[in-house]
Parts: sequence; C-alpha cells; structure tokens
Amino acid sequence: MPNDMPTITLSATPKGNGYQATVAFSNGVSMSSAETYPTIAEAMTAAALNLLDMPERLEALDRLEMEIAR
Repeated sequence: MPNDMPTITLSATPKGNGYQATVAFSNGVSMSSAETYPTIAEAMTAAALNLLDMPERLEALDRLEMEIAR
C-alpha cells in the first residue's frame, strides 16, 4: 500500500544576511516568507506560526486524509 499521507515541510534557507522560511505541502504548493530572519530557529518559528494562521489549509489536509483512509 503506497503512503499517500499528506505532509508539510518547514524549512529555512540562507538568504542575504539571514534565513528565509518556507512551508511546503506534499501536493507541491509552497509558500516562502518575504522576510528574512537572523537565525534558522526564528525562520522556522515564523513559518510554523504562518501555517497556524491558515486553518483552511490544515482542514483541507484533514479532509484529504479522511478520503485516503476510505
């Protein structure tokens, strides 16, 4: 049985004098912050907080997971 469970990846990449945060969904959609942060931890925290500000995306993942389970 293939693993079709949706995933979310939080990452930070170097940009300028800091790091830029990215939230990537398993369906290929990703969003990067316009801001840069001085540390990886701050960039990752910002990405996680931005994700929490998008409950509709998280709810869509729940719906997808329920469809896969059927």
